[in-house]
Order: sequence, then structure tokens, then C-alpha cells
Amino acid sequence: MLFRSLGLARWTLAVVICCGGAAALHAQPTPPIPTPTVADKPVRLRGTLVAIDATTITVKERGGETVALARPAGMPISEVYPIRLTDIRPGSYIGTAAMPQADGTQRALEVVVFPEAARGAAESHFPWDLLPESTMTNATVAGLTAAPTSVPGGQQLVLQYPGGEKTIIVPADVPVVSFRPGNNDERALLVPGARVLVNAQMKDGRPTALRVNVGRNGFAPPM
Repeated sequence: MLFRSLGLARWTLAVVICCGGAAALHAQPTPPIPTPTVADKPVRLRGTLVAIDATTITVKERGGETVALARPAGMPISEVYPIRLTDIRPGSYIGTAAMPQADGTQRALEVVVFPEAARGAAESHFPWDLLPESTMTNATVAGLTAAPTSVPGGQQLVLQYPGGEKTIIVPADVPVVSFRPGNNDERALLVPGARVLVNAQMKDGRPTALRVNVGRNGFAPPM
């Protein structure tokens, strides 16, 4: 079972979405989920929704394993939806999964522009499990210019967070998304075949969904 064989990784609120536009996501191997010392830490499951009812959500995880999770009453659902690269503006609060570059910059794999109500969520720079060696930076856009000519059509972002700063290169084809509450539209969102990112945790000996981030009409959360 996934929760026994792979262990559990810490979940942080950084809702960065899609998969369709970034070729780098498909060119890299799926990273292993690190095994922590405490067995009740949350884990991120990325994959496809197989089935759902009032008490259970079943997901085929990207590694191929099918996992059935308990669905608690009132489980939060967030719809992840695409926006434009130009929707990133100075002062935006964003989260971006990225790969470290030799020159000290980070090359974005995806970007999520947080709603204003989520400003400050998990504000920092830390390891991420989207790809091997990937990072996550949740921070405010303090500077925005055109990316270097080697990344045509992209943007270069200076992100600031307490105690640090990162320069992020965002290629033009990288998915840029935001999210909104989806519980009022769950019948349209939570359908077999929907692409999901499920935050889950072992509770009372059973894998349990804590939150589902889902794309509409096959759109895939990329984080």
C-alpha cells in the first residue's frame, strides 16, 4: 500500500497547477516520496480520480497505484484553473515549484497566483516533491522584467520572503494557475477521470483525504 511503502511527506499550502504545458514535467522521472520519522504526516497524491462517493475517494496515483481514501464530511475542495503569464504582477503573492540553476536562479515548473485571502500562506523557500531536486518558493513579487533572451517570451521574477530572496525564470509555456473554492460545484468537479492533487493523511489506521485540488474538464494541477 502506498502509505506503507512510500511513507508520508509534509504538505504545505501552495496550490500550483496543470501539467499540460510544461514539457519538463514529462521529461523528468517521478521522484520518490520521502519517508519521515513520524508516520502521521500528510502526503501529496497526484493522479486521476477513479471513483468518489459520500465516504470514499479513490485515486490512481501518478506512480500507478490505486489508493482508496476515507472522505470526511466537509472535506475542502479547491478548483485549480489556468490564468495567463501576464496575470503575474508586482505585488502578487505566488507559489512556484522550480528547479535550481547553475547561475543561482530558479527555473519555474509552474506558478500559482494566490487569491488575496491566501497571502502569506507558507511564506518561504523549501524543498518540494514535484520532481527530484525541485523547490517551492511562496513569496511576493518584488520585481518583474522580461526573461533573458534564452527564454523568449518568459518573465523574470524577483521574489521576496522573510529572510530571503529568489530570482525565478518563468518560461512562456509554464502553467500559471490560481484556485477558488469548489465545494459548491463538487458534482461537476469530482468526476471519474478528473486530474487531482489530494492532500492525505493516515487517520485511525486508514488513509484519509484532507483536501482535494482538482482541475475542470481534464485540467491537471501541476504542483
